[in-house]
Amino acid sequence: MRIENRPVPTGRITQNVLSVAGNAGSTAESGETVLFVHGNVSSAAFWRGTLLALAEEGHRPLAVDLRGFGDTEPAPVDATRGLRDYSDDVLALLDALGPDGVHLVGWSMGGGVVLQALRDRPSAVRSVTLVNPISPYGFGGTHGADGALNHADGTGAGAGAANPDFVRLLAAGDTSDDSPASPRNVMRTTYVKPGTVIEDEDALVASMLSTRVGEDHYPGDAVASEEWPGVRPGTRGVLNSFAPTYFRIDDLHTIDPKPPILWIRGESDVIVSDTSLFDLAHLGALGAVPGSPGTPAQPMVTQTRAALERYGPYTEVVLDAGHSPHIERPAEFRAALSDHLKRS
Repeated sequence: MRIENRPVPTGRITQNVLSVAGNAGSTAESGETVLFVHGNVSSAAFWRGTLLALAEEGHRPLAVDLRGFGDTEPAPVDATRGLRDYSDDVLALLDALGPDGVHLVGWSMGGGVVLQALRDRPSAVRSVTLVNPISPYGFGGTHGADGALNHADGTGAGAGAANPDFVRLLAAGDTSDDSPASPRNVMRTTYVKPGTVIEDEDALVASMLSTRVGEDHYPGDAVASEEWPGVRPGTRGVLNSFAPTYFRIDDLHTIDPKPPILWIRGESDVIVSDTSLFDLAHLGALGAVPGSPGTPAQPMVTQTRAALERYGPYTEVVLDAGHSPHIERPAEFRAALSDHLKRS
């Protein structure tokens, strides 16, 4: 079996889709469709091993590059729509592919994309799997289990929270491990639990470097705020699209039908966490961002759990991993996913 890339024209943009060739279960005529959606600063390449494993089980696994990542058309991101530029692309892809019901799997930011697609068209979804997803109340700028805003304008979230050294090295296509902020070192220290041996590391770094950099893409346009920590969401690009002023799903429990949700997370995640090292409020508490007035950290995991408990049919699986259990604990991840697909 081998991974194939193919461009798929849709009613919105042309999207690059990975599929598995050389296995009957991977053809359009057989096997239930499982669509994988990657996270921020990555691409569909992070799902390659999972695609091959699922094809062996007779599924039709597909993984899409989101706009501005991988080989999909780099259309600009209107952050004022939240994650809907991405989720509407996913729904347009489903229309183009024509599967009768699909299992959606979303990692990190992709988890938010999948939740938005589920919220907007639940009848198209057979099941959902969330892998270390961002909170239903976005990333940064909120507190409490129900995602209350720290400031009405979302101060504390958005493109201004990005590490400028990481952005610079990402734009430069840096493949070294010379700087702590290089994409390779960021992956080693935050995408996975430190010390994890990453298979195909060079390929995954190349996937990260496929990210388009700029105000229309990653990280987006940065806007200053008079309130601590001094930044608020702009209107363009990736990090602004999941700021809590634009992305907020607090009515997921009202949809009908309600497909089952599997939530897989790594217990050592430092990106999506109740004490995230990417949350300016938590960094302020640690003294890494000076001048904190005591703004509480965003309890991201607690917020997701509260939303899913209101939703109803969900299962939580916790693995000894960081932010990427499908990369760090592939066998355990695939076992949990396969069981979920069989029961859905």
